Amino acid sequence: MPAQALFGASVAFGFVAWGVVTALYIWPELRARPRIAALKPLLVLHSFRFEGLCFLIPGVVSPELPANFARDAAFGDLTAAILALLALATLRLRSGIVLVWVFNIWGTVDLLNAFYQGDAGRLLPGQLGAAYFIPTTFVPLLLITHGLIFRILLRGPAPARSAA
Repeated sequence: MPAQALFGASVAFGFVAWGVVTALYIWPELRARPRIAALKPLLVLHSFRFEGLCFLIPGVVSPELPANFARDAAFGDLTAAILALLALATLRLRSGIVLVWVFNIWGTVDLLNAFYQGDAGRLLPGQLGAAYFIPTTFVPLLLITHGLIFRILLRGPAPARSAA
């Protein structure tokens, strides 16, 4: 099987696996919480996006990894991590919710852009080296949780009412 197909299958399985975890464990726990309480663990998760800096570390990624892709992915993720931490620190303020929106839009566009740039630049999975786990395991979780953050933001400050 070609490397691109294996990579695509790994990304797809990452989305399926994290989708199941989200449906069974994450969303049922968060949906009953007030908005701020539901956003906190998701913002903490995204504070780990500093891991994208590994795209700039020789030996972790192949020397053939396009420098533009590595730079954009690394600093896009670092910006997302900083925005997530700022949003978390100011969450109880009106500006905190605005920062969550800014973070969530930035973070989602950053991840989608990385997929687009990787495809447009004909990025080969082997060029990712040890960072292969980021787009196959971490990015699906991050994109799914970006979706949850949008859902929580759009529902407003009150928790969803249960049908019980």
